Amino acid sequence: MKKYTIQKSPFIVPTTDGKLIEEHFGKASDGNSNISIAHMIAPPHWSEPFQTPEFDEYTYIIKGKKQFIIEGEVVILEAGQSIKIEKNTRVQYSNSFEEVCEYIAICQPAFDFEKVNREEA
Repeated sequence: MKKYTIQKSPFIVPTTDGKLIEEHFGKASDGNSNISIAHMIAPPHWSEPFQTPEFDEYTYIIKGKKQFIIEGEVVILEAGQSIKIEKNTRVQYSNSFEEVCEYIAICQPAFDFEKVNREEA
C-alpha cells in the first residue's frame, strides 16, 4: 500500500460570490476531518461576513493582497506573507483591492461549515 496520496481532482466548493475554492484535502474532498488544504482565488472587491471559526486557519498569499479584520484590527498581507489565526477568533476576510488575490488556506481541524460560525451579513 502506498504511503502517499496525490490529489489530481480537488473538490470545487460551490460559491455565489465569484471566489474559487479548490479543496485538495479536507472533509469535502477526501473525508479528512483533521486538516484541510485549499487553493483560493478571491476576485477584486470580494468579502465574507465576520466569523468566529472553531479551527485554526493558516493563510499563505501567492499573488495580490488580502485584508483581515481580526478582532477589530485591520491586517493586510501581500504575496509571500502568511498568517495564523487561532480558533475562536472573530475575523473577516476580504480582497478590497483592484487585483485578484490567490492564496492557500490550511485549517486545523479541517474547515467545517457547521463550525465556521458566520455572522449574518
